[in-house]
Amino acid sequence: MKPARALLLPGDVYLWAMSRIPHLLLLWICFVLSLQPLQGMAAGAPDTTTVPVNKQRLWVLGTGFTAGYTAMLVSLNNTWYQDQERTSFHFFNDNRQWRQVDKAGHFWGAFHESRAGIDLLRWAGVPDKKAILYGGLTGILLQTPIEIFDGYQADYGASVGDLIANTVGAAGVVAQELAWREVRIMPKFSFQTTQYAAERPNVLGSSLAERALKDYNGQTYWLSVNVGSFLKEESKYPKWLGIAVGYGGEEMVYNDPETNRALGLSAHRQYYLSPDLNLMHFKGRSKLLNTALYVLSIIKIPAPALEYNRKDGFQFHPLYF
Repeated sequence: MKPARALLLPGDVYLWAMSRIPHLLLLWICFVLSLQPLQGMAAGAPDTTTVPVNKQRLWVLGTGFTAGYTAMLVSLNNTWYQDQERTSFHFFNDNRQWRQVDKAGHFWGAFHESRAGIDLLRWAGVPDKKAILYGGLTGILLQTPIEIFDGYQADYGASVGDLIANTVGAAGVVAQELAWREVRIMPKFSFQTTQYAAERPNVLGSSLAERALKDYNGQTYWLSVNVGSFLKEESKYPKWLGIAVGYGGEEMVYNDPETNRALGLSAHRQYYLSPDLNLMHFKGRSKLLNTALYVLSIIKIPAPALEYNRKDGFQFHPLYF
């Protein structure tokens, strides 16, 4: 993302915001979703075009989203930008930083925000196609203000790469919903602690929570394919078993190659292949269980994994987080 600051990467405003204000929105979303079983979560989800819009639910969604969205903008401005030197709006090219792991994070975040937006509008009885198109904008609406604020900062600026990643993430869920009325390829996240955070704790995090948000060396982003959804109903393939491809990076303490090499490090990309659980297969009559599965489906369940990177070649992990 952007260059380092005294306490935190400015570009990590995205991850900080995702972990706080937008997560308050997601907690509220989880409460609303628990009120009745979710639609659009299984193959052949019913089209809601013949179901009247529930104006009361729509009012709850609109009021809650507006209040949360306003709180996010005010909090971001007061917490991160108020004391920063400002300039005219400009862009900052951070596309070569962190081996693009941060861009994968933008994609993941926007995808799931839009996914929740779509299902919430369905819950309110909005016709299915409109729910998909309008709800699909949620990720972009939540992420774009961060880039606008960044664009006025003298030390960095708005990132075109971040904006593209946000848009592609939102488009990813919209495309699947329009094609299949369900999510068959789910972006997921996993994290493990690394030794690199200790080299630069002001940037990569000092506590476990900070490292999960800021240490890109320990983050892995996955695309988990629900194989059973692509097979015929009579197929004996287990519907709960998917396959996931992952992406990450390592030895990324500094973005400057020379500084990194001075520490004996060589930043490189990592690619993974691993089995995965389709948690939505286990949903049932319990609204609480369904909501828990819905939320947990954004996380990759630990499993054996095959890794490839240019430095070490192929490696097998009996259990990869």
